[in-house]
Amino acid sequence: MTGFLAACGRLFRDWSADYRLFSQDVWEIHRLFAPILEGIHHGLPASLPFVAALDDTHLRKTGTHIPGVSYQRDPLSPPFHVNLVRSLRFIQVSGMYTQGGPPGPARSIPLRFEAAPAVPKPKHNAPPEALKAYEERRRKENLNTAALTTLAGLRRELDGLPGGADRRLIISHDASYTNQVILRGCPERTTLIGRIRKDAKLFYPPSQAEPGRRGAKRKYGPQTPTPEALRQDDRIPWQEVRAYAAGRLHTFRVKTLAPVLWPKAGAEARLRLVVIAPVGYRLRKGSKLLYHQPAYLISTDPALSLEETVQYYLWRWDIEVNHRDEKRIIRVGEAQVRSPRSVKWLPAFAVASYAMLLLAGVRAFGLDATQPACPPPLWRRGQAKKRLSTEDLLQYLRSEVWAQALESLGLNSSHFATPVTLDPKCPQFHLPLASTVSYYRNG
Repeated sequence: MTGFLAACGRLFRDWSADYRLFSQDVWEIHRLFAPILEGIHHGLPASLPFVAALDDTHLRKTGTHIPGVSYQRDPLSPPFHVNLVRSLRFIQVSGMYTQGGPPGPARSIPLRFEAAPAVPKPKHNAPPEALKAYEERRRKENLNTAALTTLAGLRRELDGLPGGADRRLIISHDASYTNQVILRGCPERTTLIGRIRKDAKLFYPPSQAEPGRRGAKRKYGPQTPTPEALRQDDRIPWQEVRAYAAGRLHTFRVKTLAPVLWPKAGAEARLRLVVIAPVGYRLRKGSKLLYHQPAYLISTDPALSLEETVQYYLWRWDIEVNHRDEKRIIRVGEAQVRSPRSVKWLPAFAVASYAMLLLAGVRAFGLDATQPACPPPLWRRGQAKKRLSTEDLLQYLRSEVWAQALESLGLNSSHFATPVTLDPKCPQFHLPLASTVSYYRNG
């Protein structure tokens, strides 16, 4: 809140109304992101779908009286030792702003940031009715149902935009959302692309006619190879696809199997299985060649091409960059508030402000801009950059705000400071020869 007041020039005014905006006023969180959704929709070519990434994040808290705080698994803890932290849990959806489609770069811009607190567990000596109500709430109010509600609202809002009903929504997510609740409750005209276990049991579609067989029609055909078995099967050739990742185009080796059925998605859902071979990398030039883990993807649209499926999933990594910038730069979750409304609305307001900054950045400079409007410091010059960072955009925003403040005082911001030399080293002192002779004679 202090940063918001300082940016708006309200440090020396009454700030009680600003705090009541989050603790007492009634407004809808998703209305903050409506201009961002509209901006991404109108910036996309008409032939491209609307691609978004789904993930959840934790805002760490230490207070014991903050509403919605509970013990959650620390995502940074090692797999052999699970750590617990007190935190608030939020669901985030980020839309991908692109101008050329796959294969190519994209920038993720937050579209939703909604609280998804865990249901509080009653005490051990609670009556059986309280435990039964707790289990019932857990089935209705969990992370998966909250994610479905968020996706359904995003689909409805996209349909309300001009031409939005004709644009397909594609959601990429990690393995935690590849489950029965998400796959079976997916909104219409929405495609899901997520990771799947390497030992998942998939099936071929059943044959149309089985002579001599009695009884009900089969829902599933013979079992397919598991994703790991498909990767190790040398009889199935690898295919090469081009996709953009880590600042440049890469060639990925993939295998695919479609259509397949998965009991968790239902007998009517036709899926595509995609196996991505491990990608080699080196920690430094000339070092040993190492390999990442293979990736196993599943898509609810078998008609989607391999190139699009791989590229749309690779774009999902940019939502992790959003989480990092929101916590380290924007400082989301560091506000000391305890009101039930402020705990939910203040982080969403900060993320919406961050999303508006990103959208304004791509509109003003484009996706491939690497040189900021303000000159970078000397220790950053010469470094290869793939795009403007959040800090670059914030620096340009500060320069515009300060220039406007100086102009309001009647000062010209362009001539406010005297230009200095760009040489970081101290200049060497050269004594003229005539002065040297004079000094020697006088001495």
